[in-house]
Amino acid sequence: MSGVASTGFGRFVSRNAAVLLARNTIVSCVVFLFDLGLLWLLVQSGGLGKLAAAAIAFIAANTLHYVFGRAWIFRGSERGIASGYAYFLINALIGLGVTIGLFAAFLEYTSVNYLVARTIVSVLAGLTVFYLNAIFNFRSV
Repeated sequence: MSGVASTGFGRFVSRNAAVLLARNTIVSCVVFLFDLGLLWLLVQSGGLGKLAAAAIAFIAANTLHYVFGRAWIFRGSERGIASGYAYFLINALIGLGVTIGLFAAFLEYTSVNYLVARTIVSVLAGLTVFYLNAIFNFRSV
């Protein structure tokens, strides 16, 4: 099957997709630490509600992620900076919906610490946003 990597599901399990996912994972870990630190700061020092603070921290971290994403993860993208950022934010908003929905469920239905809950939720939301960007924004897989 020589065309498997270029069409359908094969493009998600290609070497290219693996390299992009590895780079994305590195960047995601760095910006996620920033996200958690900002979340903690906004809740503990800023007195914001946990959900509002999570939303603000998520948007700030995703903006930082776009900078790293454009420069390293999906380098060589032909999409313009402004339109790429717009697509990135649209995808981030989808991720934000996943994040806030699952985060709210954890807060409501479990006794898990809010920082631990946010960490757990980030895995599903992060993979969702990565694939949306890889497919629709940077067209890299």
